[in-house]
Order: sequence, then C-alpha cells, then structure tokens
Amino acid sequence: MSIDLHIHSTASDGTLTPLEILSLAHRIGLAAIAITDHDTLAGSRQLLESPALGPIRAISGVEISASPPPICPQRGSFHVLGYGIAFDYFPLNRILERLQNARQERNPKIIQRLNALGFTMNMAEVIELAGGTDGLGRPHIARLMKHKGYVENIDEAFECYLGHGKPAYVDKFRVPCHEAMALIRDAGGIPVLAHPGVTLDPAIDLDRLLTDLVPMGLGGIEVYYPDHNTAQTARYAAAARRYGLLMTGGSDFHGSLKPEIQLGTGTGDLVVPDALFTTLTETLSAHRTRVPGPHG
Repeated sequence: MSIDLHIHSTASDGTLTPLEILSLAHRIGLAAIAITDHDTLAGSRQLLESPALGPIRAISGVEISASPPPICPQRGSFHVLGYGIAFDYFPLNRILERLQNARQERNPKIIQRLNALGFTMNMAEVIELAGGTDGLGRPHIARLMKHKGYVENIDEAFECYLGHGKPAYVDKFRVPCHEAMALIRDAGGIPVLAHPGVTLDPAIDLDRLLTDLVPMGLGGIEVYYPDHNTAQTARYAAAARRYGLLMTGGSDFHGSLKPEIQLGTGTGDLVVPDALFTTLTETLSAHRTRVPGPHG
C-alpha cells in the first residue's frame, strides 16, 4: 500500500479541509498520511483529533519556511518538513506564529505592487476567494489573479509576478535553518529536507550540503516526490543511505490549487512505500526516549 506524507489543507494553501483530505484518503486506499501545512500545525491537529481516522495511520506534520544554509546560493525559502511534533510545544508554536504574521504582513504589500502594475484587486477579494484568512499567502493571491483572468494558471502568476525577483515579490521573515531543525527536534519530531529536486540548485554539492545539515539535526530526505525524476529519486535515496537518514515522500497535494497533483499519486505515477512510515514511527519512538521535552 502507498502513503502520502506531504499534504496541504485549508489551514495553509490547500483547498480541502483536513477532514475532506481524510475522506479522500479513505476512498483511494492510502495506508498513512501526514498533513504538512506551511508554518502551522492547525490542519495536522484537526486530522489527528478526528475520530474518523479508522484504519488510516497518521502523524503530525508541518512544513517550515526556513532561510537557506550558507552553502545554498538560492534565495527565498528553504523548506524543512517536521514529523511527529508535539502540538503544544511553546517555542515552536511561537516561531510558527511569527512566520504566519510575516506572511499576513506581506500580503497587502504584494497587492499594492500588483495594483501599481495595473491589476485591479484587493485583499478582501483574496479572502473571499480563499474562504477565510487562515494561512493566506502568495498562492491565494495567484489564485485570484487566475480567477480574474490576469494569468492562465498559478505557475504563470509566480513565474511572471510573484516569484523571487519578480515585480510583485516581497520578502518576509524566515527562521534560520538550524533553528527550525532544533525546534522540531526539541518538540519530539524529526526534521526532513523537503523536495530537494525542487529546492536545491542542480549544481549544489549534495554531500557538502548534507555534511552541514546533519550536525544541525537533519533526520531525513524527501526522496519520493512528483517532480523528482528517476535519477533524482535514486540520487536522494543513495544519499539518505550514506548519511543514515530516513527516506520520506509525498505528493505535495494542494487540492484544486494544483489540479495536476493528486493525493497519493502526484502526477499519476508516485508510489511512496508503506514501509517508510513504519521506519519513521520507529525512529520517532527511539528519538522521544532521548528528548526530555513534550512528545506528540
């Protein structure tokens, strides 16, 4: 059976609620799932507190917007997934709140830049289309641009206007990479490098990067991902084995925001082995015996 450990809900920039995701996971027969919303544990909490989990196994998760380590030349966010996190660990929740506030403060500035470029839109319209204010960010603004006919799809909005270095881009606070991983560890969880085939510059020395990240607390690599080709998947799996890291995987499902990505299967051929979930939970159990703080 397959699993999906990278899913976004309406708590951040997905279009399905945690319970709708759970219902869909039941229908397609997933063995285990994790909701990993951007900079919030709200969706994951709702999932794990649901009495409808049934036979599906689930684990807490989050995707943190971190600043890249010094070796990485790219700007923008360096995404760190965290699994098995305690929901009520205050230091982590404080940082997540700061990240959420940074996103909320950035959104109106992006709208102002788009207005200056000639686009007629406002925050009230973004909120209405998103169905609320939870987790609002650039994908919701991109969705409104598509809705109003300014772009043909979400990717075009980012490539032409909202992405780093584009006319409407506004930077925001990101937690330092080493701090993000330390907080995940202290909250009883395991930090995982998200979608390296997307995040990392192709020319980067992966071994040198991992030599830096492992002492910071990195515990895994997201090996299985829709945008990873066969060679990349093999490369990241081999790196995980060399450094004694866990392998994880997921679709990065966002619902109708990214309709080409389906829960569990990505673009149609993604298969994340169930055995990875067993290894992850066993490693978490061992880690928690060494962590004096709260466990989740």
